[in-house]
Amino acid sequence: MSNSSNKAVIPEAKSALNRFKYEVAGELGVPLTDGYNGNLTSKQNGSVGGYMVKKMIEAQERQMAGK
Repeated sequence: MSNSSNKAVIPEAKSALNRFKYEVAGELGVPLTDGYNGNLTSKQNGSVGGYMVKKMIEAQERQMAGK
């Protein structure tokens, strides 16, 4: 039994989030590949996740502001 909390709240969004992850990794120059990425540092992986959150918050703020 898995105790992973890494599950999409809305399963239908999983593929879009995955595409977004690779887009952000490309913008940051992180060589993220499909499959195992154990060669990347915690800093590299964390930067992708952190930047994803930043961009999602910015998009939500724009939507809330009516822009």
